Amino acid sequence: MATYNPGKLGAVTMMISVAERTRASIRALRTCVAAIILSGALLSGAAAATHKGSGGSSSASEDEATSPQVAEFIALLGDPKVQKWLEEQQHAAKASKEPAPKEETISEYVDARISATRDHFVALGSALPDLPNDFERAYGLVRADIPRQGTVAVLVLVFAALGFGVEWLFRKATQKTRERLVGLPMETVRDRLLLVAARFAFSVVAVVAFALGSVGPFFAFDWPPLLRQMLLGYLVAVLFTRIAVVVGHFLLAPNDERFRIVPTDNLAARFWCRRLTAFVAWLAFGWVTLSLLSTLGFSLEERHLVAYLLGLGLLAIALESVWRRPVAPDRETEAPAPQRLRLGRSAQNALLSVGIVLLWVLWLAEAMPGFWLLVVVITLPLANGVTRRTVEHLLQPPGSPQVGNGLPSVLEVSFARGLRAFLIIGAAAVLAWGWGVDLVHLAGDDTPASRLVHGALSTVIILLVADLFWHAVKTAIDRKLAEVEDLGQPNTDEARRRARLHTLLPIFRNILFVVVIVFGGMMALAAMGVEIGPLVAGAGVLGVAIGFGAQSLVRDVIAGMFYLLDDAFRVGEYIQSGNYKGTVESFSFRSVRLRHQNGPLFTVPFALLGAVQNMSRDWVITKLTVGITYDSDVDRARKLIKQIGLDLTQDPEFAPLILEPLKMQGVDALGDFAVQIRMKMTTLPGQNSMIRRRALAMIKKAFDANGIKFAFPTVQIAGDGDPSAAAVAHRALELTHPAAAAAE
Repeated sequence: MATYNPGKLGAVTMMISVAERTRASIRALRTCVAAIILSGALLSGAAAATHKGSGGSSSASEDEATSPQVAEFIALLGDPKVQKWLEEQQHAAKASKEPAPKEETISEYVDARISATRDHFVALGSALPDLPNDFERAYGLVRADIPRQGTVAVLVLVFAALGFGVEWLFRKATQKTRERLVGLPMETVRDRLLLVAARFAFSVVAVVAFALGSVGPFFAFDWPPLLRQMLLGYLVAVLFTRIAVVVGHFLLAPNDERFRIVPTDNLAARFWCRRLTAFVAWLAFGWVTLSLLSTLGFSLEERHLVAYLLGLGLLAIALESVWRRPVAPDRETEAPAPQRLRLGRSAQNALLSVGIVLLWVLWLAEAMPGFWLLVVVITLPLANGVTRRTVEHLLQPPGSPQVGNGLPSVLEVSFARGLRAFLIIGAAAVLAWGWGVDLVHLAGDDTPASRLVHGALSTVIILLVADLFWHAVKTAIDRKLAEVEDLGQPNTDEARRRARLHTLLPIFRNILFVVVIVFGGMMALAAMGVEIGPLVAGAGVLGVAIGFGAQSLVRDVIAGMFYLLDDAFRVGEYIQSGNYKGTVESFSFRSVRLRHQNGPLFTVPFALLGAVQNMSRDWVITKLTVGITYDSDVDRARKLIKQIGLDLTQDPEFAPLILEPLKMQGVDALGDFAVQIRMKMTTLPGQNSMIRRRALAMIKKAFDANGIKFAFPTVQIAGDGDPSAAAVAHRALELTHPAAAAAE
């Protein structure tokens, strides 16, 4: 192969320019050039010989240099790489000279579609009179190839019977295994999933057995061409019908509610199994019939007429299914949700019927973009609802309450959201196929429209993945919060761990939501072709500006982070900071909400809290002081108080709440009218008031029963009953002790 150099490529480029100007083919140009060069070489060789014979003085070095250059140039033209390059240059030149296609406006597109629909109906009308004659001609062709009537039907029934026989043998051979599976317990979700997988495997093998028994023997014989096509087509239709039956029994299990995958009642299961089988059978046999009409020489318009007539059968099955569909017994008396719009059964049926009829009309008018769009609009919400209920039913423990009660599991949410994303992506793929959009070619194209569509699809996938991740993590956090809602035994390590989780998990959930939104939005913008580098830089500058302008907000957020790191307080604890005190109800990024015991709710920024006094951590000491008269027995009082402390620790209601029992510390003071004795006990935080009230009631009862009197101020009046002296004494008592004066 010849080597390349700039001189040779320059010669080739010059030849290309000549080819473009003359619009000659590359191969012809190459042949002409080679012939000219070869002729020139021969002429030059002859001239050189003549000149040599005549005694000329031509230089031999020039002849030696010319001949290898010509050979090398001819070899260069014969190189496949050079030929391919020449053809690419020619196509590029033609493409650059061709006028760019004119973009079609919306009005032009609508006008073109209306004209195409009108032409389509005109063609159908012109083909209608010839339809009976074509059927007679087709009947003659069939009779010529298949003399006996009913041969196809009989053979189809025979082969179908063979398929059912093989399937029956398979079921007979596996009867004990299937009975053993039916008898297995279904106590957990794992048991249910294993049984579902086993039933699916048996269903697949049963379909394979039917296919081998029905279609397999067909290929053992030599058939006439037309009979072979008809027989094979209708056997395939029978096979698809059998698949529909098996799928319906697998999903709905009309004869055994225990193995039902789609949650419904027995009546609805049998109803939808029959309608699914009828719809698939009609569709399969109609499809085969239309393909046979093409073989028999029917025109495209005539096949369209037959297809539309057969489509009326599908329309009738769909409408009958909508209006006669059974309603679950638990939904007949279900009250409508007050916060969500719920349509009545008649309104739902009417909307579905309008949509189905409109589908048939769009198909009749060959408005396929609108047809596939309406198919997606109708089927996607229904499929999403059925899929969600199916996942909830499968992952619900057997024998558990009604589906939808309580928090869903992470696995359930992941499956439901994953299948929802799969359905949305599948709907987009169906729309692309129905609209004639080649996604593979579109991904490799570099036009603005292709980049926009590719970016939109990538954005949808990114948002679906972000939605799946967020709901899975959110469900995990919500379930954990539900688990730690009950703190259990107070003042234990487990209770403290649950309280801390109950405090931190909501904040982590909020932060995670912001992170998912920001990163999902950034990735979506990048997929759409937006340069996010300047956006990130601008966001950083904006963040700095906001930080300077909102220093108090930043200070609150940072202070809140340190409060949480220090574990200064948790949700449910009673704290006091300055003039604010109350039970911690919730947090935000910048503030804490305190509920006062009298009802007011304080929203306090973290930066204003300062030193926090936590009154609900570890333990509290409760002190009590009572006054007894001077003639009471102090030792007797001490023994009674000690016994009361023991009784409280033995009470099942108060025993877990008392860390140290009630005991008397001794005489605290000798007052004017009473001996002050002090007591104390150690309890769990938040429980001291209740125990204190119970202890005082028991002390009152014990002291009264044992002759120990509580002291209260009294005034003794000396004299012979002088009224004025008594009045003065009573007035003095009112001024000093109003309660005692009122009692007197």
